Amino acid sequence: MTKQSNFQVRRADHVGFAVASLDESLSFWVDGLGARLLRTGEMGGEFLGQVTGAHGAQVRMAIVSLADQTIELLEYQGVDRPSASAKPFDPGFAHLALVVDDIDALLLKIAAYGWKAQGTPQSIAGGARAGTRVIYVVGPDGATIEFMQPLATTQND
Repeated sequence: MTKQSNFQVRRADHVGFAVASLDESLSFWVDGLGARLLRTGEMGGEFLGQVTGAHGAQVRMAIVSLADQTIELLEYQGVDRPSASAKPFDPGFAHLALVVDDIDALLLKIAAYGWKAQGTPQSIAGGARAGTRVIYVVGPDGATIEFMQPLATTQND
């Protein structure tokens, strides 16, 4: 058994995505999905290296807000990047799930930004979310968003 310590996780603060191009990513999030740009900035130096392990990197960043979720977009420069993106089924991979009111209209719009559905929307067969249509969508940088359209799109989620 491990030693117990006293701490409490209080809340989630944000979700972050590493992106190849901050400008293209902002276009998708702001113009494509309707997020609100909160701020932009740059980071680097010893602080960034100690926090992220990306020693010697410079980062252009933007913070956007969408559906009460804060999203951090990070364009790392000066570090080697993998040649292939991780897959949604790779251990450690994460995704963001967003509830939408019209999944078909959304898929048409975001295709113009280079985001590709991994199949066709499927309805959940049973359980608390029965009837909810879901699809994973992968962007040009390999980031994955799960979009969910509840059966009754008028419900408040």
